Amino acid sequence: MPYAAPPDPARLFLALWPSPATRDGVIAWRDARPWPAGAALVAPEKLHMTLHFLGDVPRTRVAELSAGLAVRVEPFELAFDRVEIWSNGIAALRPIVAPVRALQLQSALRDALQRLDLATETRPFRPHVTLARRAQDAMSMALDAPVRWRVREYVLVESQRGAGGGYRVLRSYA
Repeated sequence: MPYAAPPDPARLFLALWPSPATRDGVIAWRDARPWPAGAALVAPEKLHMTLHFLGDVPRTRVAELSAGLAVRVEPFELAFDRVEIWSNGIAALRPIVAPVRALQLQSALRDALQRLDLATETRPFRPHVTLARRAQDAMSMALDAPVRWRVREYVLVESQRGAGGGYRVLRSYA
């Protein structure tokens, strides 16, 4: 029997969400750089770092998932110091070295997802913030000074469907 998507599913992901000051710093750095014609810059309110993509889940499970995804967060700092242009045209702001606590958080959340019988990503975790799409003609570069992001929490987010889309933070975990 073929898989049928649940009716009116919630499209969810877990992410690090920047403070307004951090978001402003990323946007200021990004907007001071030239981008090739046709590059689609990510809207400021959509900037985040995905920890896990959950995909479409039945809305009836959202409360259960929200409770089951609570894990301990040890504060840490991300220092984004380079931009990579990936083969699919994504311009990604990346740290040269991912902090151990970021990797521990991502791993703890993977374990929580598995306890909730949700599929997890099999590819290695590549911490990044997407700056632009369709940017294949942009240049990879090292930053003169890193963009710093102090992390104290993560969030459960719903990706809104339809025209304009957008993201809605369902729960913050500090």
